[in-house]
Amino acid sequence: MSILSSIEKPQDRPVIATITGDAGLGKTSLAATFPRPIFIRAEDGLQAIPHKNRPDALPLLTSVDQLWEQLTALVKEDHDYQTLVIDSVTQLDTLFSNHIVDTDPKKPKSIAQALGGYGAGFQALSSYHGRVRKAAGLLNERKGMHIVFIAHSETETIELPDADPYTRYNIRMQKKSVSHYVDNVDLVGFLKLETYTQGDGERKKAISDGTRLLVTYATAANISKNRFGITEDLTVINGENPLINFIPTLKGA
Repeated sequence: MSILSSIEKPQDRPVIATITGDAGLGKTSLAATFPRPIFIRAEDGLQAIPHKNRPDALPLLTSVDQLWEQLTALVKEDHDYQTLVIDSVTQLDTLFSNHIVDTDPKKPKSIAQALGGYGAGFQALSSYHGRVRKAAGLLNERKGMHIVFIAHSETETIELPDADPYTRYNIRMQKKSVSHYVDNVDLVGFLKLETYTQGDGERKKAISDGTRLLVTYATAANISKNRFGITEDLTVINGENPLINFIPTLKGA
């Protein structure tokens, strides 16, 4: 039988998304609006959600081995959770860095010096994040689960060969590790406050009425993208998922 006989149109599958932004804007609360979520917690962001509305969560991580145990259980054991939320991959980065440094017999002072230096520590760090992304992919494929990675943001300077340098928001993580949560995902959303400036001359004041916006399309100001044709800022309302009308598998849930 020819391999061409297996050609078909791929079916819609659950979304793999990264939600990033500054601290305190409600990234965890937004992730909790996905269908029947279970949280893997590298930090305790669920305290921001009232107890009666708080989703289920695995024990707060204290070691890298505990993370692998939790991911393995979700992949291999039966359960009815529909979304895995990892809160946050930024804090996982710290957990991984500490583990690499602490387990290096040469006792380096930092991840830059770990494993003999010359970038070896950063490469190992990226490999750990790659392992997380692979496990998430298995859950997406085998268990039909949505995946949401939560990440904190920071500003970085971009220097392109054909443009002046400019500043944008990116994930607060070593560059080699960021790609696991940006390149091979369906959506990267940047959560921000709708902000205006007020005043005359150089002395202007930034103000906001508290409206939160989710940016999911390509823009120079921040790292963001989507595969669902979203071209406008989405208003984020507490308890509601702003993506539900754009992602087919969220509509079904």
